[in-house]
Amino acid sequence: MKTIATLITCHNRKDKTLSCLNALFNSQLPNAYSLDVFLVDDGSSDGTSQAISEEYPEVTIVQGNGNLYWNRGMHKAWQRAIETKDYDYYLWLNDDTYIFNNALIVMLASAESTNNKDIIVAACCSVKTGKLTYSGFNAIGSQLHPTEKLIHAHTFNGNCVLIPKYVYEKIGTIDPLFHHAIGDMDYGLRASKKNIKSLIAPKFLAYCEGHDTLPTWCLHTVPLTKRIRFLYSPLGNNQPYYYFRYALRHFGIIVALRHIISMHLRMLFPRLWEKLKSIH
Repeated sequence: MKTIATLITCHNRKDKTLSCLNALFNSQLPNAYSLDVFLVDDGSSDGTSQAISEEYPEVTIVQGNGNLYWNRGMHKAWQRAIETKDYDYYLWLNDDTYIFNNALIVMLASAESTNNKDIIVAACCSVKTGKLTYSGFNAIGSQLHPTEKLIHAHTFNGNCVLIPKYVYEKIGTIDPLFHHAIGDMDYGLRASKKNIKSLIAPKFLAYCEGHDTLPTWCLHTVPLTKRIRFLYSPLGNNQPYYYFRYALRHFGIIVALRHIISMHLRMLFPRLWEKLKSIH
């Protein structure tokens, strides 16, 4: 029997989290596999933990302090899984991502086809439009659409990702240096340096809605003081300190500095940035 540890983190999205678990537990799983779930509830005040305990008592709930956010929450879930058992696979799953009924079968078959030595990424689409929302990226940062077969990605979004034991043993867990974002992209690039591929599984395998607007710190309609605050908050997407560390690690000091400068210029002069973009 091969074992899968599913890793989820959540905060005050009870209905979405329950829907995510419902899709997971109702999906097909080959007979030769078993699945455990480790969910970090990062300080929810909406009754998430109680609701999960009542509907899915088999889920291991790990309490956070409200300051973990996605990346550190996923690291905490992973640590609990490691302490529990020597798993064959680790499945990252966002709590707003609802996998299709055949998702696990396709992802596990994809992993087996590469001798469980590569990362398998599920591409997500919008339930409203059917359009691509999350997947992997090529070397120039363009998002990749799934095809009928496995395709190589330079790195990836962490919405639904299968990490075989071999990969974990080579790379380790997601890096807790990062607070909310960036850790998934970092993991894909760390894998590449170890000659481990990130592969997008065939076809769409999950629903997840994308973000319709730019980050708050990019919006000229938001006062400057709020733009500054949002840029430096854990939810700022490219929080400068963490993004600098990420860029320095993978692209060098010149690229890291260029990104930090352009990020702050965009935050300070969003209208000018929009005009420059429209010209190009």
